[in-house]
Amino acid sequence: MLRAVRAFFDARGYLEVETPCLSRDIVIDAWLEPFELQIGRDRWFLQTSPEAGMKRLLAAGSGSIYQLSRVFRKNEVGSRHNHEFTMIEWYGVGTNWTDQLKLTEDLTRAAVDAGMQALDSLGKHSGPSASNSPCWPNKPFAVTTYAEAFRRTLGIDVHAASIDELSNVITQQGLLFPESDQPVRKDDLLNFLLGMIVEPTLGGSSENEAPEFLCDYPPTQAALAALSETEPKVARRFELYVRGLELCNGYQELTDAAELQRRDDAQNGTREDEAKATLPGAPRLNAAMKSGLPQCSGVAMGFDRLVMLALGTSDIRKVLPFPGELA
Repeated sequence: MLRAVRAFFDARGYLEVETPCLSRDIVIDAWLEPFELQIGRDRWFLQTSPEAGMKRLLAAGSGSIYQLSRVFRKNEVGSRHNHEFTMIEWYGVGTNWTDQLKLTEDLTRAAVDAGMQALDSLGKHSGPSASNSPCWPNKPFAVTTYAEAFRRTLGIDVHAASIDELSNVITQQGLLFPESDQPVRKDDLLNFLLGMIVEPTLGGSSENEAPEFLCDYPPTQAALAALSETEPKVARRFELYVRGLELCNGYQELTDAAELQRRDDAQNGTREDEAKATLPGAPRLNAAMKSGLPQCSGVAMGFDRLVMLALGTSDIRKVLPFPGELA
């Protein structure tokens, strides 16, 4: 599957690159917690994504690039998460988010097909996992907006709904929102409903798989994505789901350095509200953006989750030689 990924990008003129796993820069996300090391007087971070380094290369004139990188996220353990995992990240210079929908679909099909063919060659696809392995229709993956998904599943307008209305929906669904000393934000409630109710319905089921893109997220949930040119209520972010499993996160990339700083400040404000340590951000990325980041769209995809699909398992530990508990 790794060979298939490299062949896919090489055939499309993307250059494979490497950026540091350990850096003083860190892209700020209120919901992602990086591992931190103190080296001398400096704070260093294991990267949650190679984004900052790759965008510095883009600003330096690299052209379209991709990377297969080890990334690290604290407090992420379970059947779908591991502290350390493999990410495929790529940026297409001159592409927009709709271009990347098509490329993401083609890559997903190519990588999973390669995995299934490898299993077939080993005689491993006649066992019980075969019934869970992908059998996708020959039509394009579905594209659903964030608002449509909530309307379809819960019958609410996420853009107009108030905090009280969303709280009532949670109660009506028989769910208990986690208690906190901090004020509840609308995004907290939306993220809770997305994870508990909406996500499991995306991308079909094991009996009827139907890969599905979710797009047009609220701007407050798209840290480094550009806003829609025609609809300021949404940002150009998308994710791909299969059987409720999120495979990737894609953006039409923000290129405005001043807006990046504003969003970093907002993300750190959210972290402070959550009693989390603030992060320094990525000043070298900001400087690179000031020098000129080209118009581009990028995607980060969990490689291990692609392997899960090919193998027909819902447990990431089945595709890692050394999951966290054995590392």
